[in-house]
Order: sequence, then structure tokens, then C-alpha cells
Amino acid sequence: MNHTKGGLVIFTANSHPSSRELGKRIAERLGVELGKVQVYQEANRETRVQIQESVRGKDVFVIQTVSKDVNTTIMEMLIMVYACRTSCARSITGVLPYFPYSKQCKMRKRGSIVTKLIASMMCKAGLTHLITMDLHQKEIQGFFNIPVDNLRASPFLLQYIQEEIPDYRNAVIVAKSPSSAKRAQSFAERLRLGLAVIHGEAQDAESDQVDGRHSPPTVKTTGAIHPSMEIPLLIPKEKPPITVVGDVGGRIAIIVDDIIDDVDSFVAAAETLKERGAYKIFVMATHGILSSDAPRLLEESAIDEVVVTNTIPHELQKLQCPKIKTVDISMILSEAIRRIHNGESMSYLFRNIGVDD
Repeated sequence: MNHTKGGLVIFTANSHPSSRELGKRIAERLGVELGKVQVYQEANRETRVQIQESVRGKDVFVIQTVSKDVNTTIMEMLIMVYACRTSCARSITGVLPYFPYSKQCKMRKRGSIVTKLIASMMCKAGLTHLITMDLHQKEIQGFFNIPVDNLRASPFLLQYIQEEIPDYRNAVIVAKSPSSAKRAQSFAERLRLGLAVIHGEAQDAESDQVDGRHSPPTVKTTGAIHPSMEIPLLIPKEKPPITVVGDVGGRIAIIVDDIIDDVDSFVAAAETLKERGAYKIFVMATHGILSSDAPRLLEESAIDEVVVTNTIPHELQKLQCPKIKTVDISMILSEAIRRIHNGESMSYLFRNIGVDD
């Protein structure tokens, strides 16, 4: 049954078959067919997009999931959005459950804020609205000059804990580093569980020591500063020995984060929790990138189960590691599309969502 008004077209911009699965699920929930489009790579690796139906005066939603080749993923999205714009679509909404390059949203020494660049490119291509999920930093929304709806996967992950972990009342929510403590606290408060934080691990890649504040001055120091002025030197940080703040002995430990990519820190956290007496360890995150040999490392680790959503296709990783479980979030994405197309309020999808969620 069609749950939307007329004039809605849904395209999947990804040329990889496994990445189109999410688009099919969303279209089924809305009771519409996926739009006809061809996306492919030419012999010279250029991306070509051919829209095979009229989009004039219609609301177009372009669903794009990030495949292994993230740069091709971005180009597919940009070219399809631009093709819809030049075909006189009324509005073009991008649906990117995982926003690529979201980790590069801060200045790193002499690097660049790549997330801002990607946002500018999408707006320039013709995007009029963006739907995404659990941005790595919420401030990324400020890089856009169009409306951005940053949906949350936490209701689905919380439901999984309550329904699939029989003894979850004996669990404790764990932040593997102080930087993820706010997210862990939100889970703990909603489930009425205890909270533990691991502190003293290897230096986080997002620490203040690697941002632009430690770049040298752009002017010559000779004669630029008055001889009587001395800038005080900042004392370097020292990581203390690994400690677990909170009791995990005889409990189920549930580590929560937004992204699982390089799993070394999760494996190290699981070993620490095992040493402190946790008898079962779960890892839960929204985006399961699981690059390189992550499935093998997870399979060999002390982690009992890894739960991620289908914002990113990971069927191959699941074959390599049976510990990986998937939570479907197509329901909230399809509802967001329906509400935007029908001109309804989006506040229902953000009920009970706090600043730190």
C-alpha cells in the first residue's frame, strides 16, 4: 500500500548490488517502486549516471550507502543529485545513513576539514535537504546551508538490548574512552543500568594534541614577539595506567560507540573488562565499517557479540565473523522520507532525544 502522496521518486545511487538493499527495504515500507536509473563505472573508472524516468516537478530522494570505495560513493551521489537538478526536480533530498569523511571534521595540524568540503560539494550539486544518522560530531550540521535531519539509531539498539540480551538487568554500559562517556551515559540512564568508563588507553586520534592549536605560528618568530614576552609552555599530557571507573565484576559489559572501524581499541577494551571480571561482552554501534581484517580480530577476541545497524552494508564481514549481528533501521528512514514528502513535522522522530544523544 502506498503511504505517500504522488510525485515521490526514490533512487539508489550506488552501483554496488549489496548497497542497494537498504533502498529496496525503504521503498517496500513506503509502498513505492524504486526509480529507474543506471549507475556504472566506465572503462576509465569515470562514473556515469543515466536517469531513465521523468523527475520534473517531483520530490526526489537519493539513497546512498557507503561502499568500500568511499570516493566512488561520493561521486555517484554528486552526479545523481546534479542530474536530478538539471532534470528540473522540485526538491532533491539526500539520504546518507552514514556520512562519509565524518571523522575528518576537525583541523589536524596542516590538514583540512574534509567534512566541510564534502558538505559544500553536495549543496553545490543541488541537494536541498539531507537525512543522515548519528553524525560523528553533531556540529557537522553547521557545515550545510540546507536543512539536515540527524536521526538516531539508539532506540533500535536499546530495543535490541532489552529483547535479545536475556539478563540485561545485570549489565553495565561501558564507554571505552572518556570521549564516548556521554553516549554511554545516555544508554545507561534509559536502561536504568550502571555506567563504567575505561581510562588510560592509547592516545585517541581526536585528542587536542593533533588539532590546529599546535601548529607553528604563520609569521617569523625573529623580532615578531617582544623580547620581554614569553609564551608559557603547555605541559605535555601523560596517559595514566589503564583503569576502569565503575564495577564490572560478575556483570555483562555492553560497550557503546557510534562507529566501529579499526577494532583494536574495542578488542583491548574487551580484554581489560575480562580481567576486571566481566563474564560477557557486547559491542554496540550505529555504523559498522569494519575495515581491513576487523572481522578476524573480532572473531579471535574476547567479545561475544557485535551489534551494528545496516547503515553500511557488511554482509561479507558477517560471513567472516558470525559474532556480527544486524539491526534494521529502514523503518525510521522510510518514515522520515514520508514525513518530508507529505510536509509533516519531523519532531515525532526526535521525541525524548536529548542534547547528548
